Amino acid sequence: MRGVTLEEVRQFGEQLGRSLAPGALLLFEGELGAGKTTLISAIARGLGVPAGATSPTYGLVHRYEGARGPVFHLDCYRLKTPEDAADLGWDVMLSDADALLIEWPERAGSWVPSGGRRFFLRHTTDPERRDIEER
Repeated sequence: MRGVTLEEVRQFGEQLGRSLAPGALLLFEGELGAGKTTLISAIARGLGVPAGATSPTYGLVHRYEGARGPVFHLDCYRLKTPEDAADLGWDVMLSDADALLIEWPERAGSWVPSGGRRFFLRHTTDPERRDIEER
């Protein structure tokens, strides 16, 4: 999706959240401020999380109750090394999650489960628009 508004990002995210199979793994990469948390919040709303999601930058992991079960949102930006991800509770998240939504997965290295859908977000020349690419 090229040059979408933040409202279109939200609409896309809610539709995506409603369509996800239980146990979905989604990975989000991109520039700071490109809209990763905006997209994840919309996906969470689509999964039945009433208030959507907020940035877990300081807590690293947020757990929300969705319509079908827990939705986990991880922000790995503050990890200094992949080994710092060892204590995030991967076993619990993988066994319990209706959806696992991970920002900055590259910083968690091999701790991030394989598979899943990967999205890359970036700014455009218009500060009100973003590009979203599924890779």
